[in-house]
Amino acid sequence: MNTFLKRILILLSIVALGLFLYSVFVENIFAPRLSPKDTVEFKLNDLELEVFYNRPFKKNREIFGALVPYNQVWRTGANEATTFETNENLEINGMPLPPGKYTLWTVPKDSTWTVIFNSKQYKWGVNAEMQPMWDPNYDVITTEVPVQKLDNTVEQFTIAFDNSTDNLFLTMAWDDVKIALPLK
Repeated sequence: MNTFLKRILILLSIVALGLFLYSVFVENIFAPRLSPKDTVEFKLNDLELEVFYNRPFKKNREIFGALVPYNQVWRTGANEATTFETNENLEINGMPLPPGKYTLWTVPKDSTWTVIFNSKQYKWGVNAEMQPMWDPNYDVITTEVPVQKLDNTVEQFTIAFDNSTDNLFLTMAWDDVKIALPLK
């Protein structure tokens, strides 16, 4: 066997060993994520909307007011910052949102949620101290939405688009809580 092939085999062995050690000691890259990534899309005529987010599970935990504290900015999901993208102008509770990609932040409260569209893109949702990486200087829209109490428990945090009544809503549901943000 010539030396070139030996070097290639040694290099591939080192890479394989590195991936194995990384998966064992840092992050199991072969295990399913605790909060899986998801993307929801809505298309109607020329309008295209997309939300990328991570979906944590309830797992018998108390969610709002405990795991997700009231009156504090939440990254709206888990892991990476949640993003909202539109290719056309939107109106959100009477306020204009130009085309673009935004990070989506919320402030859950008992009877209302504050929903924030922020123009800055963040690599992750929280810093090392588990504080939101959100910078209010980049807020484009901040609006209040009433909370709807649900009869059934939503086990996994869910964001969706609802156009069932010819009125478009961005909905978020988890545990026994749902909000519906009107979009025009």
